[in-house]
Amino acid sequence: MSSLEGKVILVTGAARGIGATIAEHLSHSAEALIRTDLADMSADLSCPVETIPADLSDPNASPRIIAAALERFGRIDGLVNAAGLTTRGSFLTPDPSLFDHLFAVNARAPYQLMSGAIADMRGRSAAGTIVNILSINAHCGASDLTVYAASKGALQTLTKNAAQAHMRDHIRVNGINLGWVDTETERHLHDVTLGKGTGWLAEQSADLPLGRFVSADDAARLTAYLLSDASAPLTGAAIDLEQKIVGAP
Repeated sequence: MSSLEGKVILVTGAARGIGATIAEHLSHSAEALIRTDLADMSADLSCPVETIPADLSDPNASPRIIAAALERFGRIDGLVNAAGLTTRGSFLTPDPSLFDHLFAVNARAPYQLMSGAIADMRGRSAAGTIVNILSINAHCGASDLTVYAASKGALQTLTKNAAQAHMRDHIRVNGINLGWVDTETERHLHDVTLGKGTGWLAEQSADLPLGRFVSADDAARLTAYLLSDASAPLTGAAIDLEQKIVGAP
C-alpha cells in the first residue's frame, strides 16, 4: 500500500486533465499540495493546498513556484511534472517558435523545477521523490508529433540524469511514458480539432486490448506509487503505461 502521509507534494499542470486527476488522487493521502495552473482556480481537494497561477513558458515562473511553495509549507518532499503541451509539429512544418515554446514548457520548466526541489531536499539532507509525466512518443513519436516527441525525449534523459546524479542524496526520480489518455482536452482535439467525430473514441477503444484507453486515474495511481516509499529503491525508470510493448511486431 503506497502512502504519502506527511508529504508535501508539488504538482504542475493541475488545472485539468491528467494533472488535475493526479492532484485529486494525491490529496487523499498527502499532508499538503502545491499545484500550478494558468489561472487562480479554487481548490477542492482533501488536504491543505496552495494554488500558484503560472505560465511555464516564462523562465521566471519555475523559480517563483519553488519560492512560493517553500514560503507556504517550508519544504518540498515530492514533485510531479505533469504540465505539458502536445502541439503538432513535424519536419515538414518547421517553426522555430513552436520548437522553442514546446521545449520551454515540456523540458526547461521541469528541469528548473527539479533543480529547485532537489536543492531544497539536499539542503535539508532529506530524501525525496520526483515523477515526470513523459510520453510513449519519447521512443520515437508519430510523424506529426516530431517536436513534442523530442521535448519528451529530452525530459526522459533529464529524468535518468537526475536519478543517477542524486541517488546518493536519496532522491529518487522516475518517469511515466504515457500513451494516449482519455481526457476532455484530448477528446476535443480528436473529435473537433482533428475532425474525427464523437464516435471515434468508442471505435478506437473497441480495438484496444483492455477495450478502453488508458485513463487519467491509471496515471494517477502509478504516480502515487512512484512518489511513495512503497516503490523504493526504484529510480531512473521510465515506465511505459500503454497497451503495447515497444519493439513488439
